Amino acid sequence: MTALTPLQKLWLTEAVRLREEHAGPLEDLEANRLARTAGGDLPIRIVHRALRLAERDGLSAALTRWLQGARLALVLLAIVAVVSGAGLGFAALGNGLVPVNVFWALGSLLGLNLILLMSWALGLLFAGEHSASLGRLWLWLSEKLARDARAAQLAPALLLLLQRRKLNRWAVGVLVNSLWLLALLSALVIVLTLLATRRYGFVWETTILGTDSFVAVTQALGALPAALGFNVPNVEMIRASGDAALTFESARQAWAAWLVGVLLVYGVLPRLVLAVLCLWRWKRGRAALSLDLNLPGYSPLRERLMPSSERLGINDAAPPQLHHVTGGISDLASDGALLVAIELDDQRSWPPKLPANVKHAGVLDSRESRNTLLEQLTRFPPKRLVIACDPRRSPDRGSLALIAELARSATATRVWLLQAPPGQALDAERLGDWHSALQQLELPFADSAPLNWLETGHD
Repeated sequence: MTALTPLQKLWLTEAVRLREEHAGPLEDLEANRLARTAGGDLPIRIVHRALRLAERDGLSAALTRWLQGARLALVLLAIVAVVSGAGLGFAALGNGLVPVNVFWALGSLLGLNLILLMSWALGLLFAGEHSASLGRLWLWLSEKLARDARAAQLAPALLLLLQRRKLNRWAVGVLVNSLWLLALLSALVIVLTLLATRRYGFVWETTILGTDSFVAVTQALGALPAALGFNVPNVEMIRASGDAALTFESARQAWAAWLVGVLLVYGVLPRLVLAVLCLWRWKRGRAALSLDLNLPGYSPLRERLMPSSERLGINDAAPPQLHHVTGGISDLASDGALLVAIELDDQRSWPPKLPANVKHAGVLDSRESRNTLLEQLTRFPPKRLVIACDPRRSPDRGSLALIAELARSATATRVWLLQAPPGQALDAERLGDWHSALQQLELPFADSAPLNWLETGHD
């Protein structure tokens, strides 16, 4: 996965909090220990812990797929916006066989846009945390295109994170105004193309309004386009257009320039300005995002991540499944060789004679000894680690989880399945269970002492 942005880190932290709020606390001893080792203040440690859990449980990969779905959803919405804008342009001018009613054309191009623009602005001013239909549609499409059940809590986590700073209104504003800008630009391109390739006549018609009303409206709408250099029809052209479609070129060009100028000034430019404004507010608010430590899910983490005193022997539920083992800790320097055993009985002579450069970490037979060693390995990871196991015991989830956690603390790890003591024999079925479990963890194992590898790094 590529490097996460600060927003994505907070997003994953919020998603982990929601998951623990709904499903109960996660098994987090390793994540807590690594967060304490990384240091920093409490928010930094909470984020570090959440990222470890998200990576372990596949939530980081789900976020990557969700973002891919979100980008694809944006592409689909952009295509719909372009096609819709083109449709508006064709509907406004028609095929050129009949004169164009200028105010019908203007209503086709800007009517729906202006209604929805006023609705969005009123919602922004008075409704506060409104939810635009385009925003909901984008989130729904993003989740569907992600096709990952683990992404179900990502959208709610993002909304909750943004709502605390009221950033969702600006994020939706960027989306809505950008899509409308794209649609209006598409309509503008189609209108310009049709005006450049076809000959149109322009009229206005009314039953109850007088000529002076249309003259006043036309001149008022054309004031800003005229200030930008667009040609607008004069009073005589406006009055003449009420009787029949004008056929002389100057009138056609004046009405065409008026229509294009009004579309640009009252359609394209407002959406462009609002999109830029929303983007500016979004970037400012995003830079100020931080964790809310007053939330219930973060309060219990204070003692675990910044303990006033170290506590050992905490019992947590075993994880429902084993986690994939990676090669080791890549961001910490590793050195030395270490041998450690798990739950050996007194029937064995232990430890074996070791080379001078190999250290013995003892036998892990209690919660305290495990936590102590894991804390040490987190700070000083070995280059080579051999884990000795008694294959007469069943490979239960707790032992396999410990082996996986130890392996993540070393650059290279091997498992030594010890021979049975004199007078005893190993159970073939149980030994097969060990082989299957270690293959699932992708850890090399052997039934002979790998002391030469432990000393030199090669067999």
